[in-house]
Amino acid sequence: MIDWLITQPAWLQALFGTIFTWFMTALGAAFVFISSKLNARAMNIMQGSAAGIMIAASFFSLLLPAMERLESEGIGLRVGGVLTIGFLLGGAFILLTDVWMSKIGLFSDQSKRSGVLSCFAITLHNIPEGFAVGVAFGSMTGEYSSCIAAIMLAVGIGIQNFPEGLCVSVPLRRQGFSVGKAFFFGQFSGFVEVIAGVLGAIAVGLISTLLPWALAFSAGAMIAVSCAELIPACVADGKRLAVCGVSGGFALMMLLDVLLG
Repeated sequence: MIDWLITQPAWLQALFGTIFTWFMTALGAAFVFISSKLNARAMNIMQGSAAGIMIAASFFSLLLPAMERLESEGIGLRVGGVLTIGFLLGGAFILLTDVWMSKIGLFSDQSKRSGVLSCFAITLHNIPEGFAVGVAFGSMTGEYSSCIAAIMLAVGIGIQNFPEGLCVSVPLRRQGFSVGKAFFFGQFSGFVEVIAGVLGAIAVGLISTLLPWALAFSAGAMIAVSCAELIPACVADGKRLAVCGVSGGFALMMLLDVLLG
């Protein structure tokens, strides 16, 4: 199988890898089909878990890899500037998006707008992850070791995507979206990785340069949504459940990132 994969064009290798990561996102999003059977307390914990997962992913999956990539390229003095500016731009993007949706009356229901912002943040986070998979396959040297490294990156991101799909679909369902729409947006947040992966494999040099900025930007967006929308929503129903959910979600994502990183 690996022998065959090595002989394929880089864009096709990236396509196979990111289809797997998208499938895992869809698998997590499918959890929404049983969420209607959960009581309010369980839903509250799951919303808190979504916040914890997003906070952990912001550091372990986005900021830390961005810092390591910048340092590996020998531009360590610029690390702080890139991460800080990218992070702040991501947070500003979410705030401006919220203001824009309010002004034009899009999703006038605040709870629904909160769910859409969460979907935006996860989708933004998945774009640089797709780029990373594409760059990994596009940079392959034709040796087994580089191919296995690219495959393991795709597998690791795919496993991490399972709770992220749940992060999008379950809060959307709780905030009034139908089961079908909640699942659609949940799986779509992962489908962008397929497009980004193919583009990353085709334009390895350019994407590699932009990747740290994209990672930091996505981290800022995810932290903004977690602090402004998800955590306040679950705290309103009880601080203890919120703490359990956020802590559990953070610990789960941290464990996955450390084990699969």
